[in-house]
Amino acid sequence: MADKITNKEVLFNPLSKNNPVVVQILGICSVLAVTAKLEPAIVMGVSVIAVLAFANVIISLLRNTIPTNIRIIVQLVVVAGLVVIVDQVLKAYAYDASKQLSVFIGLIITNCILMGRLEAFAMANKPWPSFLDGVGNGIGYAIILIIVGFFRELFGSGTLLGYQVVPQSFYDAGYVNNGLMILPPMALILVACIIWVQRSVNKDLQED
Repeated sequence: MADKITNKEVLFNPLSKNNPVVVQILGICSVLAVTAKLEPAIVMGVSVIAVLAFANVIISLLRNTIPTNIRIIVQLVVVAGLVVIVDQVLKAYAYDASKQLSVFIGLIITNCILMGRLEAFAMANKPWPSFLDGVGNGIGYAIILIIVGFFRELFGSGTLLGYQVVPQSFYDAGYVNNGLMILPPMALILVACIIWVQRSVNKDLQED
């Protein structure tokens, strides 16, 4: 039973109480870069989930055979290989989204969330908990991207996933899209608002 509780915490804690973006303050650069539209935010989130989950499993399987002095290099090689696979899959099946994300898919390699989980968790735990940790942290990251992308596209462009959401009658009545929403500083402001809500809900995260 204790093992199940542990696995449950490993999977669900990153969604809220230990979210990698709003609690650990990691992966902020990609939040700024890919959330002007909702679609690339979703694609980036799913990509990170896949890379992080499988990288965690691979490193966990190899952890007892990796020499300590080259462990970071091995981790980078594993992540780079998985990122190349994800990049090729996106180019084959979601080319438009791949073009929107441009170099940012490749930059998953340098995402500090991945390296942090590989070093802090996968190197010390078995494959199944490592897989759950990768999925949990990936989903926690994706949730923030999707929330920020939702509000930036909705208020910045009046669309969601490229479809017009704000009625034309609003524009005819004088409504204007907020251009600030599609600029990178607004992503920081939205993340700050999410952090404020997060700490208001989770009292244990508040500093005395």
